[in-house]
Amino acid sequence: MFTPKYPPQDTAPLPTTSTPTAYSPMPCAPAPAPAPTRPTVQLTAGSTLALAAGGGALVLVVGTVLISMLLAVAVTAASVAVCAVTVRSILKSDRR
Repeated sequence: MFTPKYPPQDTAPLPTTSTPTAYSPMPCAPAPAPAPTRPTVQLTAGSTLALAAGGGALVLVVGTVLISMLLAVAVTAASVAVCAVTVRSILKSDRR
């Protein structure tokens, strides 16, 4: 019941590689059309300078945004800490 069932052994003769046959069972497909070639981008000194300036500006803008978000989180955390200390002080003095 739990023994594996194997498929029957293949009894076909092994192919020989010494004599290639001219017969192909698959019909030949037509050759695909060549892809249209796109023009390559030529980088001049001006375009390279513009690309470097644009990349530098992008790094500065993204860095400024990330730093300002980090600063906003830090200011919010400090405000929450001050509020927590104030509320704790009020509640402690109220119990006396």
